[in-house]
Amino acid sequence: MTYENLDARLINALLADGRASLRSLGEDLDVSVTTVSNHLSDLEEQGVITGYVPVIDYDALGYDVTAVLQLKVEGDSLPDVAHRLGEQPRMISVYEVTGDHDVIAVGKFEDTDEMNDRIKDLLTDPAIKETNTSVVLNPVKENEQFELDVEE
Repeated sequence: MTYENLDARLINALLADGRASLRSLGEDLDVSVTTVSNHLSDLEEQGVITGYVPVIDYDALGYDVTAVLQLKVEGDSLPDVAHRLGEQPRMISVYEVTGDHDVIAVGKFEDTDEMNDRIKDLLTDPAIKETNTSVVLNPVKENEQFELDVEE
């Protein structure tokens, strides 16, 4: 029984199967169920693991349009605009960034009409100085998490 890198190994096992039982995790990691449970509780308390959610294929549900929005925002309004954008139901990612734009957001929409309606709503906000929208043609990699490096 080895505890070296156990947290990283536990995280990697959960990335492979987020629904794995404590028993199967213990067997895979060669530790007791109690050890798995304790480490899992610690990772949750530390905020390393913040939840367990299904991975959704939005295209399969009819959200065929993915758009990347770049916004330039009036100085003091940045936190408010980013927060309000994050509250929008179709926005899956919102980032405050450096560079030519202040906010980059990624949204999923049923069609271009819905996307246009959402973008037009943004344009009426006086705190938003400029927008640039790109429609994703082909998602090469999306919503991926990566395994942690584990020293053997």
